[in-house]
Amino acid sequence: MKEKSYSEIMKASVMKRIKAKESFVQDLYVEMLISEIQLKNQKEKLLIRIDKAIDDRNRTLFFSLTEELKALDKQFGT
Repeated sequence: MKEKSYSEIMKASVMKRIKAKESFVQDLYVEMLISEIQLKNQKEKLLIRIDKAIDDRNRTLFFSLTEELKALDKQFGT
């Protein structure tokens, strides 16, 4: 069995750390993408309900839903 030199061991260690960082960043990106999709989906549903409340001239529901929309925007910083 051939033993690895110190420089080979160090290179392998650095490569492991680089791959771990890349994996972390990739996982973080995927989570951000999923959150963005969920936010857009929630907003779209709320906007449809707001439009229906306007069509039905339901002021109470309209104001309630717009408050939900404001809270959602505030929660996600949009």
